[in-house]
Amino acid sequence: MPTVVQKYGGSSVADLPRIRRIAEEVVARKRAGYDVVVVVSAMGKTTDQLLALAREVAPSPPRRELDMLLSTGERVTMALLSIAIQELGEQSISFTGSQAGITTNDRHSDARIIEVRPFRVQDELAKGKIVIVAGFQGVSYKREVTTLGRGGSDTTAVALAAALDAEACEIYSDVDGVYSADPRVVPGARHLPEIGYEEMQEMAQAGAKVMNAQAVEFAKQAGIAIYARAAFQPGRETVIRKGAPRETFTPRAVVSSKNIVRVRLIGQPSSSRLRDVLERAGRLQIPLRELSFASPPATPAWSRASFLVPLENAVNYPTFKQELRTTLGDAVEMDEHLGAVSVIGEGITRDERVLLASLCRAESLGVVLEGLTTTSFRISLLVPLAEVERLVRDLHAALVEAHEPVLAADGVRHQAQGPGEDR
Repeated sequence: MPTVVQKYGGSSVADLPRIRRIAEEVVARKRAGYDVVVVVSAMGKTTDQLLALAREVAPSPPRRELDMLLSTGERVTMALLSIAIQELGEQSISFTGSQAGITTNDRHSDARIIEVRPFRVQDELAKGKIVIVAGFQGVSYKREVTTLGRGGSDTTAVALAAALDAEACEIYSDVDGVYSADPRVVPGARHLPEIGYEEMQEMAQAGAKVMNAQAVEFAKQAGIAIYARAAFQPGRETVIRKGAPRETFTPRAVVSSKNIVRVRLIGQPSSSRLRDVLERAGRLQIPLRELSFASPPATPAWSRASFLVPLENAVNYPTFKQELRTTLGDAVEMDEHLGAVSVIGEGITRDERVLLASLCRAESLGVVLEGLTTTSFRISLLVPLAEVERLVRDLHAALVEAHEPVLAADGVRHQAQGPGEDR
């Protein structure tokens, strides 16, 4: 029988009535002739609650112990769902990430999957059972329990789908796919019926919550299509797969990331000082982005070394901040209360028009630009945190909703098509 891997997020399994509804959906898929593997997240806000408990005990809890604690959330869900499925008359078995054969590196709280050996999963599928797997977790090569960071259950599902040569990987949440912006912030956000791996990965890295960036990376490497759907609202979906080449370089989405800290080494930062800071970040497992370093006299002293710290997964940031203050004193500046607004689209930096439009819109709103970075798929503006949502709405209206002309591959100006229209 063909295999399908389904993942249900925390909102889909937030309480027992929803778990029973999911059990009914899973059983129906099994009875339609599929081998079914289900990956589950922790119920509702369980992970946040467990993290809050840990921080009541210690402001910077040891990451190994944090993984031991947080991994229990998914284990509760997997067991309850398996019990509900068996109550409906189907055979089912639940596995932790380690029991399912998911091996990671040795980095706690944001580990990466390095290998999947799903032998036990395959054995139970061969017996006709539905297999439930705890998402968000695995075991390191040192036999330590690890977690995969926010959204890690997506990665679990895609990695299992690749290892099992599944027919499909279906990601269920409380929204019916991917939108051109967060609908809670932008009323005019558009549903995207299909999107390529690269654009989706840039959106995820830039702050879009609907999909995990590492999961998209796994899907791209394995050539697996991901179907993002709403758990209790059948109908629309977004298919994430290899995109067809486009003739126009069109902004497709505007996303944001909040709570970013910019760290700048001032005075006369040397490579040895920078190395010391990086070693501290590695020891405390602080994620760093947009690292920049230039030797004198290329730039003013204050800008010779800088990087960004997204706080979402930076559990030990208070300790990191205190160590830098103690070690470097006035030689370090830490700009908090920043956010990033990113315009996403294939090839949008191949000419200057989208970049210029983004800068002009920010200037017209009086938004202070704190930084700028680009890739071939993304333009990111670093701005004060209080201005993030206002800038997202303005850029979405100007660059996505307005269908502004863009530069085509032949160098001729064409009217851009809106997201979801045939290309």
